[in-house]
Amino acid sequence: MRSSIIYILLNLLITAAYSQEKINYGNNAAAGKYYSIRGIKLYCEIYGKGEPLLMIHGNGGNISAFTDNIPYFSRKYQVVAVDSRSQGRSVDTKDSLSFEMMADDFADLLDTLHIPSAYVLGWSDGGINAILLAIRHPEKVKKFASTGANLWPDSTALIPSLWIDMQHTYDSSVNKHFTTAKEKNDWKMFLLDYTQPHISLASLHTIHCPALIIGGDHDLIPVPHTTLIARNIPGATLWIVSNSGHATLQEHKDEFNTRVDSFFSGNSHN
Repeated sequence: MRSSIIYILLNLLITAAYSQEKINYGNNAAAGKYYSIRGIKLYCEIYGKGEPLLMIHGNGGNISAFTDNIPYFSRKYQVVAVDSRSQGRSVDTKDSLSFEMMADDFADLLDTLHIPSAYVLGWSDGGINAILLAIRHPEKVKKFASTGANLWPDSTALIPSLWIDMQHTYDSSVNKHFTTAKEKNDWKMFLLDYTQPHISLASLHTIHCPALIIGGDHDLIPVPHTTLIARNIPGATLWIVSNSGHATLQEHKDEFNTRVDSFFSGNSHN
């Protein structure tokens, strides 16, 4: 009897230890796969079952940006977490890059996965992608939550100190000759945010799916700009997260997860 009890206890300990093992999101071979999308190999990891939820990270990031969010959402959604082109494991050696290209990538990825439409969560550049996906491929988006997005590149859409730093970076680097693949890609990613996006207020008016527009009260995106986005999307909900910088989904992960989930579920009280 004693040996049986010890055996059961050992199994419980092993199970508990295994359940607490941290998944290396963005580098998880068990969940990851490459898909041929519009001339490149796009890497994504899929977790959970249920209604599909596409997660799109920010500039220079990867799937690991959602380490605090995937475990929560994968309990009730099929989370499709993707490395955007030229970032993470999704390599693209071409010189050109635009947010429109990436939005089209995600629409094609959903087609490839046989997903007619999905909920979408985007952060920073991923938030821009979420907005453009809803504009360019409205049939693909059930609802979207966008945090830390901007519509154009200037000192009204980015805090002035950041915009000045970006101008200095451009001025000091524009004539440099980049030789390595990493240097070329880093410069391409910098130019993406320095010269783009260019989303008109009129195009926001064409969005008809429910939208949750989020920003931190100390975000890199000024609150008036985030408010402007929400006011120009019909029926959009605005949430300015108190005591938060740009990384709302990480700095306030518990509140962020529950409020975004409530919005997707139709029980939002934002």
